[in-house]
Amino acid sequence: MSDTQFNDNISNIYNKRLKTLQKRVATLFRDEAVNSNELSLADMRTLTTSVIDIETSMLKSDLEMLLAQKDAIERSIERKSDELQNKKYEIFDIMEQELSSELALSKLHQVKLQSIDLYEILSEMVESAIITALEKEKDNDIGDSIIEVIKDITFESIKEGSLNTIRIRKILSTILISAIDVAEATPTKAQEILNATLKGMRSGLVRSIDRFKQRLAYMPVEAKHILIEDYDTIIEDLNQTDTLFSQVITTQASESSQETRKLLLDINKEMRYDLEELVHISKETADVMKERFSEFAKTAVRKADSAMNSPRAQEAKRMGKEAWGVAKVALGSAIKTAKNAIDKK
Repeated sequence: MSDTQFNDNISNIYNKRLKTLQKRVATLFRDEAVNSNELSLADMRTLTTSVIDIETSMLKSDLEMLLAQKDAIERSIERKSDELQNKKYEIFDIMEQELSSELALSKLHQVKLQSIDLYEILSEMVESAIITALEKEKDNDIGDSIIEVIKDITFESIKEGSLNTIRIRKILSTILISAIDVAEATPTKAQEILNATLKGMRSGLVRSIDRFKQRLAYMPVEAKHILIEDYDTIIEDLNQTDTLFSQVITTQASESSQETRKLLLDINKEMRYDLEELVHISKETADVMKERFSEFAKTAVRKADSAMNSPRAQEAKRMGKEAWGVAKVALGSAIKTAKNAIDKK
């Protein structure tokens, strides 16, 4: 009997009118058409797949509908996020038109920097900020100007999101790549641009971590639980921020021109002695987190222990034992086959 015929046969004899799953499956195995002792592995797979398909058809349909809704919701969220950003830009543009004082405009621009989601426009903003510094500042002010603007951009980009290495690496890499593009287009100022950019990035990162440390004391309960879920990761990340910073530099150096690579590696070598502040604030923050949340973390571990006794966890344990049993039988069969072959010789 082919798989298709066997599958059709199962569909025909499976009694969906019986009230419980237990009865439906039990009745199937008692039917003369299904002799469980004579089923091959392929037959067992076909039988199981048929029953699962019959029993879960409605659930699959519901899940497909929910996934379609999820896609629609995600598209809607993305669209509304864009609309929100654009509305913010529009509001700031109109306010800029109404302000004539340079001091008032400067304050408005500072608020704008703190209000806009910078990650989406990070690359273009960094490039524009560095070019503006090159065009408008005197030679002796260019470095200080770039340090300050990169520090602010780094801080504002990092501060509101998750303090994890993946996100921080992306932000720092994006900033550095944009600075490298400008530096390679302006070779006479390349060293000054890259040196100032890296110093600004470092200062912005230090400021972000310090802000996180200050906020730990006032973090609401809901946020604490989110923090606890990622407790070990954040502690680990805080203990290697200097390594992360250097890795971002060396990674981008390896992907740049020979001249830029040498500049970045030289600056990175010099900056290793200036990363003490970053190491210090990261260690302080890790210590504060351990002091304040270690008990919460222990509670989370206890909850995890109780989760290990949940029905699903017990099923996982049972399947692990079953998998071991399958492997043991297969191994025994292989040894027996090999022994028989040797005996025949």
